[in-house]
Amino acid sequence: MKSIAEILDRAVQGERLSPSEGLQLLQSAPLSWLGAAADAVCRRLHPEPYRTYNIDRNINYTNVCTAVCDFCAFYRGPKDDEGYVLPHDELFEKIREAGKLGADQILLQGGLHPSFKLDWYEDLLRSIKNAFPHINIHGFSPPEIFHFTKVNKLSLHEVLLRLREAGMGSLPGGGAEILVDRVRRAITRGKVLTDDWLNVMRVWHQLGGRSSATMMFGHVETLAERVEHLERLRKLQDETGGFTAFICWTFQPEHTAMSQIPPAGSHAYLRMLAVSRLYLDNFANLQSSWVTQGLKIGQLALQFGANDMGSLMIEENVVAEAGTVHYLTLNEIREAIREYGFEPRQRNVHYQLLPMEHEQRAIAANENWVNHRRAPSSRRAVYELV
Repeated sequence: MKSIAEILDRAVQGERLSPSEGLQLLQSAPLSWLGAAADAVCRRLHPEPYRTYNIDRNINYTNVCTAVCDFCAFYRGPKDDEGYVLPHDELFEKIREAGKLGADQILLQGGLHPSFKLDWYEDLLRSIKNAFPHINIHGFSPPEIFHFTKVNKLSLHEVLLRLREAGMGSLPGGGAEILVDRVRRAITRGKVLTDDWLNVMRVWHQLGGRSSATMMFGHVETLAERVEHLERLRKLQDETGGFTAFICWTFQPEHTAMSQIPPAGSHAYLRMLAVSRLYLDNFANLQSSWVTQGLKIGQLALQFGANDMGSLMIEENVVAEAGTVHYLTLNEIREAIREYGFEPRQRNVHYQLLPMEHEQRAIAANENWVNHRRAPSSRRAVYELV
């Protein structure tokens, strides 16, 4: 067995780690060593003098869901009185406001609604693109897409092709949790399993689409299963090259059916982030999860392998429903990047920098919106950091 130092040296030099080596790092590596190695890899992959963030609005068009996820405090069953479907005028107002604040995309996700056919989603996408042609729709998630194939009795290829033609621009990596069927069966019912989650991404990539990948950890999974999750993502990225970024965050147990599980702390988060940076050698970008970790740990993530601070997140409710209420202003995100010696730059879903004029307009608009953003009534629904 190689020593921890040997494994880290190999990773810093760009050599691929094996699953057993990834597990050894999670189990035994000193946190400071992991951080130094992950930072070295990040700086090798990203020698540029800036670190990035984006501005988007995360909109849940419905919270009605046929799946039962023990880790989710947001969903409502089909017969629940608290279930909703956003009216188009309310959804459009959210997009309009986001655009004024500098957003160039929205994240559009919802529950697995039992009644809506594919043409309902196509009409929704077309109406958004007709009203906001310059807004990218980072739309749906593998569980939703797989659900669409079952409800409509259509192939993945046809569903994804039709959604793309209707206006879906990119695919978020939501609903991954841990990509191991033992874990998925233990924490959810009625939701896509591992191979089908991955195949949604595979087909989307084959159509030329790009997507993100995620991990929610710190619940019933083992350390070996976390590594298996990374391994499955790395293999698919070898095959397709379609993932733009990876984002991991800790399970937020409050107000869920798994509230008895102690929440994972910042040490566990930074350890997982660093190992992810070392293991996912074919992923260009890793995001910080400040929305679950808060400003200081979210900032420290920039020294543990993350090159991106994620989204301003104009609204956030799914994580908030589970009792986590970290919110940052645009100025706080930019200052967090500056404090580590980097220039803050706004980017799009493809990690391309937006024009400086756009960025300056967004900064000015956000300065006038801070008080509104702090008001809980201004937020209704979102999903994940993607």
